[in-house]
Amino acid sequence: MTPPKSPSTHAQPTLAQLRALIAVVDAGGFGEAAAELNVSQSSLSEAVGKLEDLTDRPLLRRSARGTVPTPAGLRAVTHARAAVQAAGDVLLAAQDDGDLSGVLRVSSFRSAATHLLPPVLVAFRQQHPAVTVRLLDGDRAGTGEHLVRSGQADMALIEGDSAADLRLTPLLLDDYLFIAPASRGTQPVTVRELADSPLLLSPRGDACFQRIETYLGRLGVDTSGATTFEQDSVTLGMVRHGLGITLMPRLALLPVPDGLVTLPLPEPLTRPLVVAALPWRAGLPLIRAFTAALVESLGTVAADQLTNPRAHVWH
Repeated sequence: MTPPKSPSTHAQPTLAQLRALIAVVDAGGFGEAAAELNVSQSSLSEAVGKLEDLTDRPLLRRSARGTVPTPAGLRAVTHARAAVQAAGDVLLAAQDDGDLSGVLRVSSFRSAATHLLPPVLVAFRQQHPAVTVRLLDGDRAGTGEHLVRSGQADMALIEGDSAADLRLTPLLLDDYLFIAPASRGTQPVTVRELADSPLLLSPRGDACFQRIETYLGRLGVDTSGATTFEQDSVTLGMVRHGLGITLMPRLALLPVPDGLVTLPLPEPLTRPLVVAALPWRAGLPLIRAFTAALVESLGTVAADQLTNPRAHVWH
């Protein structure tokens, strides 16, 4: 059996070939990738084929799930993303802070995209009309970090402060609240009430549940019998009809449905909201400018949308 040839020291892949590989991997097929790149499927196949010739091994294979990368393809696409990103960053790095252009891909979880980003986007568009901001769905735990690390997002609004390999810029602390039917009244919440009430919480695998589970565990409250729901609206509907109580971040509650009371917890619980970027990209003028816009705007946004009385009944 003839061993694979070593890649030539002279022949190098082109950016077009690397973009073709990335597009097929992301789209899961040549047809979908060709439509995304607005090129013919034959030209895309040719580009990937030339890249495979250079590596002397298959990078993609067809499966029941579509076109998927081989082990070699998985390794190659990681470096392909970095190479394409680095080439684009050459142009981004040369821009002046006051004359920005291009596309900025921002990942965000739902509540931040709903309540925090709109005023920032309006102000940023007015200041930098030549920049297009594309929002990516980062609602599942870890999605935003993954999109940034893989080069699919330039920056991400995420929860937490433990992504050691990313540059994290603090934005705000979002506090968790106790939510119950309005008929409960506004007397202070006790640990005993948390232990004795049916708990209605977010899915067990997500960061919110894990944070609540750790918090309640410190108070001696067992969460093993908690009922979980995918949608916050379903949870709040169940609470409003007296089927249990829940704990949610203030930001995720907005706007608060009628028939509920929101109260501080016996001991504070918060989630830090930060913006994450790759350390060597955080200083690019476009990323730096949008990060600054977030930091500058969130003081006003937090005051307008995150400040509620200490105890509030919503009728």
